[in-house]
Amino acid sequence: MSTSFQVTFDSADPDRLARFWAVVLGYRLPDPPDGFATWEDLLRERGVPEDQWNAASALEDPAGVGPRIYFQRVPEGKVVKNRVHLDVNVGGGRRTPLEERRVRVDAEVTRLIEAGATKLGPMSRNDEYWVVMQDPEGNEFCLQ
Repeated sequence: MSTSFQVTFDSADPDRLARFWAVVLGYRLPDPPDGFATWEDLLRERGVPEDQWNAASALEDPAGVGPRIYFQRVPEGKVVKNRVHLDVNVGGGRRTPLEERRVRVDAEVTRLIEAGATKLGPMSRNDEYWVVMQDPEGNEFCLQ
């Protein structure tokens, strides 16, 4: 039996980063609990100070298959390369011809730059092609 897990990102702006990764992964921000029209309504009722409303955010896979992604505000900024990163599979996998994968990956690079990502550079080795990117807070990830 496997153990469920979530992926956690430290962040300066959890809401902004969650919305970016929702675009990348096709995930969604969870709905507020029953009885609340918005998350702000819940936080207000619980007496959370407004300056703490963006202390955390989360995403969920609409199909319920992928891990939950959690974003927590931290005071320090990112200063070194990630030790763990996400490889986002947009190319179609090894059964897809390399040139088709390259076209798909490059199209996704363009889309995510428009969403706030930064392109660091394309990479290739043997029958592989990927592009190293950064999210709006500088966290590296790869599109392959």
